Amino acid sequence: MMFGMQESWIVVVLALALDRFLGEPSVRWHPVVWMGASLDAMQRWVFKAHAQRALFWRGASGWLVLAMAWAACAWLVQWGLAQLHWGVACLLTAVLLKPMFAWRMLRGEALAVEHALRQSLVQGQQQLARLVSRDVHRLQPAQVRESAIESLAENFSDSVFAPLFWFVLLGLPGAVLYRFANTADAMWGYPGWRAGRDWQWAGKWAARADDVLSYLPARLTALALLVANGCVIQKSGVGWRHVLERLIQNARQTPSPNSGWPMSAMALLLDVRLSKPGVYVLHPDGASPGPHSLEAAARMARRALHLACWGLGLLVSLPFWTFWLTRSL
Repeated sequence: MMFGMQESWIVVVLALALDRFLGEPSVRWHPVVWMGASLDAMQRWVFKAHAQRALFWRGASGWLVLAMAWAACAWLVQWGLAQLHWGVACLLTAVLLKPMFAWRMLRGEALAVEHALRQSLVQGQQQLARLVSRDVHRLQPAQVRESAIESLAENFSDSVFAPLFWFVLLGLPGAVLYRFANTADAMWGYPGWRAGRDWQWAGKWAARADDVLSYLPARLTALALLVANGCVIQKSGVGWRHVLERLIQNARQTPSPNSGWPMSAMALLLDVRLSKPGVYVLHPDGASPGPHSLEAAARMARRALHLACWGLGLLVSLPFWTFWLTRSL
């Protein structure tokens, strides 16, 4: 059983308020940590195989079993909550939805990179290592900021926008399924060796499943960033058509079919160059990120989140305004 659009909007607003004022639940009670534990237990079974084909099918089977289990649990919980008073159901659903996204933590971690960088390059590198998996020890200040902005943009799509998108579309099971898929990709979706194991075939299904579920949210995130910060585009004097063409062109430069979209949108809005040495360069004509670039990126992401939230609210209220206008006429 799913909520209607009105109830979904109320739940999203309540969940965002919980995120702002309370932040993340403790590790002990965090559902995403439990997802990680289930994936860790399942991978022991996956790697009992050795042949490439067997590893692939065990990885796919293990992913499907856990995904169905988590989605089924979410559906049962949602069904149970739907038997309660709608106000209580909305509040409790918001409490359960909140761990599926992490805007406050993401923003804080990204801004902490700039704060640490102002103390010293080494501290900035150490803080950045909390956000990215690449080797940070050879990065210069501008490159540290580039990586932090990229991480903020990519995770804004993966850790904030996408879970909320799937919640609005499919309810709590949708948000839980996406969060599981994204966690599985982070743990299993490696193209080579990690922690003494070759994930080339075992993690292929997890990586592709995350790509599929992130496809629409990544592009909607980029669009929301551009629309919410349209004043920046207007001041630059560049037309929307040109911006969209540059967005598509840059988004195709990254190996991932999805991460390039929010990163490219952020690069264009900030007018900065973002790159991963030897892999891609986004908006190559842009300047190097400066001391205020991360703060500006966080503000732009917040505007996009507010736009999406209130846009959903406007959509929910459309029948009321249509009825009111009809009666008035």
